[in-house]
Amino acid sequence: MHQFRVLRTYDVARVAVFAALIAALGLPGALNVFGSAVPITLQTLGVMLAGAILGSWRGALAVAVLLALVAVGLPLLAGGRGGLGAFALPSVGFLLGWLPGAALTGWIVERGGHSPSFVRLLVACLAGGIGAVYLVGVPMWAVVGGITLGQAALQTAFFLPGDLAKAVLATIVARGTQRAYPDAVPAVHYDRLRAGKED
Repeated sequence: MHQFRVLRTYDVARVAVFAALIAALGLPGALNVFGSAVPITLQTLGVMLAGAILGSWRGALAVAVLLALVAVGLPLLAGGRGGLGAFALPSVGFLLGWLPGAALTGWIVERGGHSPSFVRLLVACLAGGIGAVYLVGVPMWAVVGGITLGQAALQTAFFLPGDLAKAVLATIVARGTQRAYPDAVPAVHYDRLRAGKED
């Protein structure tokens, strides 16, 4: 379908805004609980919002832009981390998990039509922003960190309460945004693209 192949001016602007939002959510810094090698940050909140508001491919693209900028050396991760070294740390799986996380969040929201419900948005944020991210992050933490899968899963459990709170907050923000600006619903945006109404 052509709308997935062509980036229009509107898409570029929104992708850039959400890449910047995820970066800005790293400004408060990172928290390493009990000396964990993987920090707790607010940036997963931005990943959830990117998927819920931009949809699957634009949400994932916003994450990809951020990670590319990090890879070339910009200190955009929480705690001022940046450069290729950030991808050699035990947290690398969680960073890479942001890509399918945003994509899955958006995919679920898109299937809610022009008025995705609060429950659908919440399920999307939980499945994408937590489930998909953990699915990639936990095994890679075990491999890179030199610990067992069970140890990595146990340490990840400390992230869960905060991530659940972020999923609820992302749902509230996305729901409010989509009610105030109906064109922000991914399904509406794609319908407008198909009709040739956006540049």
